[in-house]
Order: sequence, then structure tokens, then C-alpha cells
Amino acid sequence: MKDQLNRPITLKAVPKRIVSLVPSQTELLVDLGLEESIVGITKFCVHPAHLRKRKAIVGGTKQVHYEKIKALNPDIILCNKEENTQEMIPALEKIAPVHISDVCTMDDALELILLYGKLFSKEALAEGIFMQITQLSSEFQNFLKGTPERSVAYFIWKEPWMVAAKANFIDELLRLNGFQNYFASLERYPEINLDLQQSESADLVFLSTEPFPFKEEHIEILQPYFPKAKILIVDGEMFSWYGSRLVKAFDYFKMLHRHLS
Repeated sequence: MKDQLNRPITLKAVPKRIVSLVPSQTELLVDLGLEESIVGITKFCVHPAHLRKRKAIVGGTKQVHYEKIKALNPDIILCNKEENTQEMIPALEKIAPVHISDVCTMDDALELILLYGKLFSKEALAEGIFMQITQLSSEFQNFLKGTPERSVAYFIWKEPWMVAAKANFIDELLRLNGFQNYFASLERYPEINLDLQQSESADLVFLSTEPFPFKEEHIEILQPYFPKAKILIVDGEMFSWYGSRLVKAFDYFKMLHRHLS
């Protein structure tokens, strides 16, 4: 078997002890009926809510306690190219096989669901989630027909101000919603400089609830820089979590568009 970076993964049997270092992937594991197999998670694995009380917390997504992971005797460790660091992988591989996901598109997200289904012998449940997301996505495209195209500046951090530009999953979901990414000329998650002498012309500004927890007060701070824009707080999980969270995302997106209309 290979992961989404095309790295070969050698396993003696179906993994029974899983350490997940990616919140959205932890949620997917639970929805694949694998909660009892999860032995370690990060402090950011907040769905389902009860999990952090029942499983060992091994750190965050960028820094982990290797000895704590080793003590859990995992059969596999699940990572993500973007959320975890490249420097972590060699140390983790000394403990157990490491599967790395790489999700920038909806196709990548759907592929990962099927990969986990095969990896953990949960093919039927994975196929069910796959089909559900595919159907909801198709229905959502019909819902969007006739919706005007608008540009969106999507903020993920404050001081420094950082946005979601192109080549990431947030950008994919913005396009899925029929939005134009205002910062699509830039790469990944750049820092930007805002200047009151040169106002920005985005139609909409979305302030994500994660990783920076934007609040209503930040709308007032940004409004002078985007004088023509409608500025909203949006659910960061819906725009950045892949896996089974996508089953819930399309209802949220419909609600968002109704609010904008």
C-alpha cells in the first residue's frame, strides 16, 4: 500500500492501534467505526467532543511527545503533509509506519476516504461516506445555479494578517462555492500587508474561526481596508476539514449563501 505522497507503507496486518495527528482525519476514523482502535490523538482533535477524555493526548499537530506515542505501541501513525511537519516524520517512523495524506482537492479528500477504508478494512463504510459526499456535492451545484460570482478574501490569521491563497483545500472549497479567491495570485497561506491608502476591492471577506479565532470585533478592524466588502465570521472547520466533515459542510454552505443573498 502507498500513502497520498506515493510512499510505500509496509504493514503486517490491518492496524488495530492508531495514532492520529490530524483532527479531520480523527473524525473520519470515528465515522468509519474505528473509535476503539484509536489510542492517541492531538489536543486539536475536538470531534467527537468526548474523544479527548478517552484517548491519550500526544501533543499538537506541529509538536508531539514522541515518548508518549511510543508508549502507546501504535500499529500506524496518521499524518498530513500540510498539518504536520516534515521534520516529524523520521522520528515517527522509528516508532511505527507513517501514512501521510495530501489533500488539496475534493478528489484528494474522496480518495483518502477510500484509502482509509482499504487500510482499515472498512470498505463498505468508506464507500457509503464517499457516495454521500458525492451526492451532496452534486445537489449543491444545482443549488448554486444562478448565484452571482463574488470575490472572497479568506483570512486565517491576525498579526501578521494571513490569508488562504491558491493551492490548498480552502481554495478548493471556495471555488466549489462559486467564489473567486481574491488572493488567488498568491501561493498557499501568505502574509499580506494592508494599507489604508490603497483600499481592497473584494466583494466579501471571510474571517475563519480557526486557526485564529476571529470574532465580531475584527470585522470593525478590517472594514476600513475593504470598504465595499461584506465581512463575515465563517466556520473554519467547514472550509478546511476534509473527510466525513464534508457530509455536514454542504448544509452550512447553503445557509451561508442564503445569508448572502
